[in-house]
Amino acid sequence: MEGVMIRNRERLAIAVRKPDGSIHLETRPWFSLTSAPLLQRPFVRGFPVLLETLVNGIKSLNWSAQVSLDEGEEEIKPWALALTVGVSIVLALGLFVVLPHLFSLGAAYLGLGGGTETLSFHAWDGFFKLGVFLAYIGSISLLPEIRRVFQYHGAEHKVIWAYESGCELTPERARGYSRLHPRCGTAFLLFVLSLSIVLHAVLIPGLLALYAPQGAVLKQVYVIGAKFLMLVPVAAASFELIKFTARRGETAVCRALCWPGLMLQRLTTFEPDDEQLEVAIAALRGAVDK
Repeated sequence: MEGVMIRNRERLAIAVRKPDGSIHLETRPWFSLTSAPLLQRPFVRGFPVLLETLVNGIKSLNWSAQVSLDEGEEEIKPWALALTVGVSIVLALGLFVVLPHLFSLGAAYLGLGGGTETLSFHAWDGFFKLGVFLAYIGSISLLPEIRRVFQYHGAEHKVIWAYESGCELTPERARGYSRLHPRCGTAFLLFVLSLSIVLHAVLIPGLLALYAPQGAVLKQVYVIGAKFLMLVPVAAASFELIKFTARRGETAVCRALCWPGLMLQRLTTFEPDDEQLEVAIAALRGAVDK
């Protein structure tokens, strides 16, 4: 809230605008779940990185809310953090897995598609999943508080572009850069969503061919449970994909892969003002220790 969080390797910097107009900068170690060598391997690290990002994000959000309201710097308690992460995961799965699945069952009931074993069912599921995701992003962007968060998001991208271009870090210079950036977490979410659609369409029919519970309700619970478990390989593959596109961003294939994520950022970023750019610059300086 009223701030920007930037990570540089194992260093996390959070800059927040206080009510008196000053900028409060906090630097701390990045909380990591991938310290073990096994969890750092490609196609293994993606899901732990997703979880650790969620934990760091929630802790930073709580801290920034306290500072921006001038209510001290109390950290969220471990039990409250665990509860918040758990509820966040459950709500996300309910909104982006269960709800589209139910919509697809409705389409099948109306005769617009087949059962869960068919490609048409998963085509509808993917369509509804993207629709729910875009509707969710579009809806929250209408809230004044979230709009300011998205302005700070745009400020973060602009100052990162300025830094990567070797430009002087001032609001005047950063203002001219794009608010869209290919290494944004928004692109990661879109990769997760897109790969889940593909994998569900391919793997769920095969899974049902191997074993399908008796009873309509039990069968749907089984399929939804399988989709939950597939989040792990989907997150792993998505993380490697975004790393690949970041390394080879100049190729035509990578530009094509990045394009949907950049377009989605038009919903998750807004043009910042100079004061928001100042906060983003403070966070960047804290992250790179310059």
